[in-house]
Amino acid sequence: MDRVTVFDKHADEYDHWFDENKQIYQAEVSTLRRLMPQTGFGIEVGIGTGRFAIPFGIRMGVEPSRNMAQIATSRNIAVCLAIGEHLPFDDHSFDFVLLVTVVCFVKDVAQLLREVRRVTKVGGKVITAFIDKDSPLGQVYESRKDTDKFYKEAHFYSASEMIALVRRVGLGDLQFCQTIIGLPQNGTTAYQVHNGYGAGAFVAVSATKLDLEGDTG
Repeated sequence: MDRVTVFDKHADEYDHWFDENKQIYQAEVSTLRRLMPQTGFGIEVGIGTGRFAIPFGIRMGVEPSRNMAQIATSRNIAVCLAIGEHLPFDDHSFDFVLLVTVVCFVKDVAQLLREVRRVTKVGGKVITAFIDKDSPLGQVYESRKDTDKFYKEAHFYSASEMIALVRRVGLGDLQFCQTIIGLPQNGTTAYQVHNGYGAGAFVAVSATKLDLEGDTG
């Protein structure tokens, strides 16, 4: 089962997960909130069912899964059926772009980040959230991939790997925030939000599109 098909087949189950795991969801939203721009025209790439777009007032998204997109559309979000590696938008279209746990499902992350950078205005922000494979929970996810329908074909990255990928495509001025410290069963301390990375499983990084000489993307 390919990466889009599994989300099409289990879109409702995916969406219900956020209701069943409210502490994790709210901790992740709080982590992103520390890095999200307060103003500007933004888009979420890999918008899923819209669970992360809604808290930040994002009303436009890209999603390859038709069934996931339908749920997001029902939440008053305009969704374009496309993949992040080939975005159907002009250069410099958005003030910010959000990606939440998308990179682990993309075969060519560098191409995804190049496209996201291309459609972002110079000085705009790219906010990427991912599961740090070096964290305790990341290691659990890695060990259970073969039995998890959603993560079976996922490729998790460490924070250092993500930093290298983000910088390689011309994004800089990095800022980090993290949550899910240790394992969720560790109690309420697991859901605290901290700046930086290295302790949390859910890591968000905000990067600025730099104005590179001769850059047209």
